[in-house]
Amino acid sequence: MTQNLTQFLTGAKNKNFATKTGTATHTILQRVIIDTDYVIGEKDIVNAIKQHPNLLPFFSKTAQTEAPIAGIIHGHFISRRIDRMLINHDAKTIDFIDYKTDTNKNTFIEKYTKQLQEYAELLCSAYPNYKIKGYILWLQDWSLDKII
Repeated sequence: MTQNLTQFLTGAKNKNFATKTGTATHTILQRVIIDTDYVIGEKDIVNAIKQHPNLLPFFSKTAQTEAPIAGIIHGHFISRRIDRMLINHDAKTIDFIDYKTDTNKNTFIEKYTKQLQEYAELLCSAYPNYKIKGYILWLQDWSLDKII
């Protein structure tokens, strides 16, 4: 029994650490803007993002950060915040990313896929004629995986 309690407490500590780390990371990334000679953000983070040109549009001045979205899915009201989102009204496209700090990309991929599907469904309701693409940005290596 003691071992089970110890495992439970260790798991709770790890979850609390992961939550605090994720929250702190989101706060740091919210402030990053990279647009040619206009740059805001922590130098190491900005440099890491610059190493991946496919990420730069998501950190431009026109990208929305912590974009609120809400609606009804399967009879339930859902309210979410999208980490970064680009809306192109001329092309009728929306691209969005969700940050993940996991070191193993496969651990929660089903949960994350469901989360991004919810975002896409909410966006489709709000923007019915737009093409929606959703990505996970894995912060441990700055890779971008298309999910939607």
